[in-house]
Amino acid sequence: MNQRPLPGWRLAAFAAPCVPIAALGLPISLYLPQFYASSQGLGLGLVGTLFMVARLWDVVCDPLIGFLSDRYPSRWGHRRPWIIGATPLICIATWFVFMPPATTSATYLLGWLLVLYLGWTMLTIPHLSWAAELSEDYHQRSRIHGFREAGEIIGIPLVLVLPAVIEQIGGENMEAHRIAAMGGFLLILLPIAVLISVRSVDEPPRRTAPPLALASTIRTLITNQPLGRVILADTISGAAGASVGALFLYMVSEKWHLGDRASLLMLIYFLAGLGFVPLIVKASYRFGKHQTLIGCCAFYVVCPPLALVIPDGNFAAAAGLMVLLGVNVGGAGLLLRSIMADVADLDEHRAGEKRTGLLYSFMALTRKAGGALAVGGTFWALQAIGFNGQGQNSAVVIDQLAWLFVAVPTLCNLVVMALMWRFPLDGRRQSELRDALNASPVGGLQGK
Repeated sequence: MNQRPLPGWRLAAFAAPCVPIAALGLPISLYLPQFYASSQGLGLGLVGTLFMVARLWDVVCDPLIGFLSDRYPSRWGHRRPWIIGATPLICIATWFVFMPPATTSATYLLGWLLVLYLGWTMLTIPHLSWAAELSEDYHQRSRIHGFREAGEIIGIPLVLVLPAVIEQIGGENMEAHRIAAMGGFLLILLPIAVLISVRSVDEPPRRTAPPLALASTIRTLITNQPLGRVILADTISGAAGASVGALFLYMVSEKWHLGDRASLLMLIYFLAGLGFVPLIVKASYRFGKHQTLIGCCAFYVVCPPLALVIPDGNFAAAAGLMVLLGVNVGGAGLLLRSIMADVADLDEHRAGEKRTGLLYSFMALTRKAGGALAVGGTFWALQAIGFNGQGQNSAVVIDQLAWLFVAVPTLCNLVVMALMWRFPLDGRRQSELRDALNASPVGGLQGK
């Protein structure tokens, strides 16, 4: 494989689909549950359950897509056909989820969420796997995933501009207009971004080997201890982010009394995160990936409790906290995905078969499951404490909301720190693995 680093403009083109995918992910975690629970009248408990069930659908979809994209190539490669095929599926489902009729049912929401998540899986897992295969170099993988993470972060401020403007305009049916505007943004941007990506970067040649028998496949996966640690850390990190997203709008409106500037605060949060991405990538060059990840988690343990002391209506204080929390917007995600590329080298060395897509499908699956359980769990917790999503909550209930907002990410990040402490795959070990893989006999190379 050619180890010359890809120029920045090619990596930016490669990461282009991350922008609309982020524009899809934010509303799903932040706006859509509240919209369907309140404006569409489905209720907190039911909506939390529906979003959790839809995410658990990925138990089937994620490993299947990862396996198929690894095993069956086409003349255009292993990854690109899936990304192209996912695009119309996502667009159709987006239309129905983001622009529903005035009256919707639980069946309507669940059905279109299942279609939407299937398309999401068909795009994201092949794209993550493609990113891992673009370079064999330990540090270049962080750079590649840094571009992906930057694309995801850029997509969020872009899509947040629309609800921020609508909030300032006000008027009737503001929630519905806000959701529809974000859906329209995705419908326009996704096809363009996918076209740019698949035409700008080739898939690298890959080694071929006879596939393992099922028993051998399961055994090599179970005994890969670094794989288990990374997947568990990513699951818990995803749960932390999902819980914050699920509670953010309620926290801003009920605790800080800044509901009319919620989207602006979220915009500040992600812009700060975008600024931290290159610093985190450089830190990983200096200290290593898992050490930098531990540092990011430690920062996120210290900062969330500050949310408890933001004065009512003090936008400057809330904005300052959003800047501080921005350090972990992209940090954990890009570092864990870069580490997974190194874990894939270890898996290939032990199994003799390249299974990048399958490994990233496990990562995506468990992260989604963690996020689904977090959203469902936080909504159930809100219902248990008697929280009213339409307002008029007592001071005791609001304090319980605030403690929930702080406790979940703090505890989750402490667990991630423990999991990644003394992680065995560093730059030296990964380089040894690549040397061994490149020196071993192969069945040939599949072309671009």
